[in-house]
Amino acid sequence: MLTPTERSVETNGVTLKVTESGERGSPVVVLAHGFPELGYSWRHQIPVLAAAGYHVLAPDQRGYGGSSRPEDIDAYNITELTADIAGLLDDVEAEQAVIVGHDWGSPVATNFPLFFPERVSAVVAMSVPPVPRAPAPPTQIWRKIVGDNFFYILYFQEPGVADAALGDDPRQSLRRSLAMEGLAEPPENLVDRPLPPLPDWISADEFEHYVRAYTETGFTGPLNWYRNFDRNWELTENTPASTITVPTLFLAGSADPVLSFTPRDRVRDVVTGDYREILLDGAGHWLQQERPDEVNEALLEFLEEVK
Repeated sequence: MLTPTERSVETNGVTLKVTESGERGSPVVVLAHGFPELGYSWRHQIPVLAAAGYHVLAPDQRGYGGSSRPEDIDAYNITELTADIAGLLDDVEAEQAVIVGHDWGSPVATNFPLFFPERVSAVVAMSVPPVPRAPAPPTQIWRKIVGDNFFYILYFQEPGVADAALGDDPRQSLRRSLAMEGLAEPPENLVDRPLPPLPDWISADEFEHYVRAYTETGFTGPLNWYRNFDRNWELTENTPASTITVPTLFLAGSADPVLSFTPRDRVRDVVTGDYREILLDGAGHWLQQERPDEVNEALLEFLEEVK
């Protein structure tokens, strides 16, 4: 196996810490992580993809880990996030890449071909399917749907609130995130409850990698991604491409609670190229860490088909 290396890449006005493996000149695969994760979340995929002949780039996305954390909330909108990925391709002198995104990385992956249609050869969306632009600002829609009930994305909207609650004890916050506890109640309601055990798919040492990162950086940068939902809605009204025309794979766990509010019935409104989906039976949200062998098999098969 090729040993991954880490380096800093200047792109789009920020510095991204990038884990890299594989030979320059080989087909490029960019792995975009979600919340609350890091490029480290792809540790099971990076060496496997590189060994299969791909040049793999897995950044800590802006706001996360070893990458820049701009103060302005608007700095985390979808045009900036996709431009960061284009800058990574520029850095390795690649005209195109396959963009793979998990959780929040999935909207980055599925919007990239709308903003940079000439620079993508295929897309893999994990856990969050491709969705068409909403008929109204998303937060307005969600407020009508949930009423007075708790919905974590709306809870994240007020600057400083979730930042403080999650940042007060990053270890506890991350443990509860892995158990998906934060979807149902705000973190301050969970303080006195027993912590869930670590899932069997992550070791104590691996978990500490996340704890160290979030203890150092806090949660504000990652939360600012959520605070751009309505801004992203404005920015995607007119994009260079109106649909995704390249081959697209959606990969998710059948037991992922995120699927309950990200329906797949309108995928064809946004994906006009070849589309397929794979649901891993019984798998949850943290797919590439929970079921790495099955994810790697699906990725390698798809990448070979679109090469």
